[in-house]
Amino acid sequence: ARRRVIDLSHTIAHGLVTYPGLPAPEIAEHLSRDASERSYGPGVRFHIGRISMVANTGTYIDSPFHRFDDGADLARLPIERFAALDGVLIRAPGARRAIGPDELAPHDVAGRAVLLCTGWDRHWDTPSYAVEAPFLSAEGTRWLVEHGATLVGIDSINIDDMADRSRPAHTGLLRAGIPIVEHLCRLDQLPASGFTFHAAPPAVEQF
Repeated sequence: ARRRVIDLSHTIAHGLVTYPGLPAPEIAEHLSRDASERSYGPGVRFHIGRISMVANTGTYIDSPFHRFDDGADLARLPIERFAALDGVLIRAPGARRAIGPDELAPHDVAGRAVLLCTGWDRHWDTPSYAVEAPFLSAEGTRWLVEHGATLVGIDSINIDDMADRSRPAHTGLLRAGIPIVEHLCRLDQLPASGFTFHAAPPAVEQF
């Protein structure tokens, strides 16, 4: 049987606002097809695009370097921290915003990509996306670290409560070397377990 592949990332478009206050991506043309034909010859047409954006755009990975000066960046984290990971889905679409040990404890997370399905991606690209969004609590963070999660992702604007400037989830996970994937989508299409998660990023230094 053909394996089903589900893309869990949002599309990046010119002017897209991922996080309020951060600049939107600029997608432009570096070399047009007409200009390339003038340069290369009749019928030889290429398009070369140019993208300018902050790292926190669309669906992205936070490496330990994002939080700590001496933390590993994307170029230093081994590919097995991002790709071909055994995944576990934790459904937490209820009214309580904070996801903690009560929601996590029934699941085996050791060595796995833990994806928190809140359903908040339904608000993507709207003002509601940044208002009272669900998040991983400090207690939930400690539980995931203690139980050996390899990666943690969420379909929300921030894995932390945006009102908590101390950012305990980022701090606890990234200190433990656990990458974070934010702004996931379509997690509701995944089974509870038995799936493979891939989020291999370009090996960019200082990201």
